[in-house]
Amino acid sequence: MSYVTRLGRLARLSPLPLFLAALAPTPASAYTDGGDHLVVTVRDAGSGADGTFEVDCHPAHGTHPDLPGACAALERNTRWGKDTFAPVPAGSFCTMLYGGPATAHVTGTWAGRPVDTWFDRSDGCDIARWDRFVPLLPSMDT
Repeated sequence: MSYVTRLGRLARLSPLPLFLAALAPTPASAYTDGGDHLVVTVRDAGSGADGTFEVDCHPAHGTHPDLPGACAALERNTRWGKDTFAPVPAGSFCTMLYGGPATAHVTGTWAGRPVDTWFDRSDGCDIARWDRFVPLLPSMDT
């Protein structure tokens, strides 16, 4: 058996290609079969941004005022094996900025997982978490 043949066989039997493939970001569309549905409730955001909105992607439909943008924000934040809506880790060092009284509650199903999470703008870490989901959540830029 030649060196090239043995190398090819070893590559096929090695778990490394599967491991590397698992690390690659996967678009949310690869996770879903159209069963994902989110309800976003925003309070104290001002400028007419408050309300309750429904979001479905793949295909996009619902009552959100920027449905294509909301789905794009969800896609951008979704990675295989990671909690899309994970809170700021406990013990994080965050700037003591206050981003205002706005809150958002997101419930439903995304990437095949149940979602029940809260967003606020109480410090720099939570402001950054909120901003990653704009325009699913309203932009608070003035």
